[in-house]
Amino acid sequence: MKKLDEIQKRLLLEVAGLHEVPEGAYNIRSNGESAGRVSTANIEIVPKEGGSGLDITIRPGTKNESVHIPVVMTKSGLKELVYNDFHIGEDADVVIVAGCGIDNCGPQDSEHDGIHRFYVGKGARIRYVEKHYGSGDGKGKRILNPGTEVYMEEDSTMEMEMVQIKGVDDTNRSTIAELKKGAKLVVRERLMTHGVQNALSTYEVKLDGEGCSADVVSRSVARDDSYQKFDAKLLGNAPCKGHTECDSIIMDRGRILAVPALEANHVDAALVHEAAIGKIAGEQIIKLMTLGLTEQEAEEQIINGFLK
Repeated sequence: MKKLDEIQKRLLLEVAGLHEVPEGAYNIRSNGESAGRVSTANIEIVPKEGGSGLDITIRPGTKNESVHIPVVMTKSGLKELVYNDFHIGEDADVVIVAGCGIDNCGPQDSEHDGIHRFYVGKGARIRYVEKHYGSGDGKGKRILNPGTEVYMEEDSTMEMEMVQIKGVDDTNRSTIAELKKGAKLVVRERLMTHGVQNALSTYEVKLDGEGCSADVVSRSVARDDSYQKFDAKLLGNAPCKGHTECDSIIMDRGRILAVPALEANHVDAALVHEAAIGKIAGEQIIKLMTLGLTEQEAEEQIINGFLK
């Protein structure tokens, strides 16, 4: 693997929890190029022609293995669009860790747009973790636009953890999913914006198979003058269960728009949506201050617990 500098190592730790080269299959992308790639007997990573992304194939029955595909960017003005396709065999049970970290200390905008498509085989179980992080004191923006497509075969399960806590100036997060009979999708999104940052999260989940289910929950905090929009739509096209929830804290001059939408196209489609936006309760802050915390420390404790 190519040697990474200290900033790149710090970004890898933030978005993928990596102190060193991971075990198992991985592809680490740095400033538009592969910094290292390893396949295993059960997981093959192959670059697409033209260098526009990767094809990751996980053999049927693969158990207790992982794939890491983090991206780090430290060059101001760099913009890229990458397509990664995951072909997951029947009855596989693996963890996939993605995410992108941008450190921009220059005057130009830096942008990474990553499109991830998951083809989840019958009975497979996938845990997918995607974290986004920005840093750097340059005037150029840190822009991340992830697109996720999930196509789930019968009785498959996918758990998605989508996290963006710090430093991303603009993001447009788009997720679509199509579920067949007995498939189960669970999404947990955690998001915080500050300054004048903007964040748009859009979900469209089609519940096409009998007995399939989806649970999409977003927790977010909007601070300073930032803006967030959560737009989630569940389409019940069969006997199914669906739940979507947006729970948000608004602070300072932040703005939040929650747009939950349900479309039932079958008499046995059971769909529920919930949305709540509010400020931190004063009694919560007072209670923590009686334990010796300052008001600012109390706020941070409440926010950290909320986003955990």
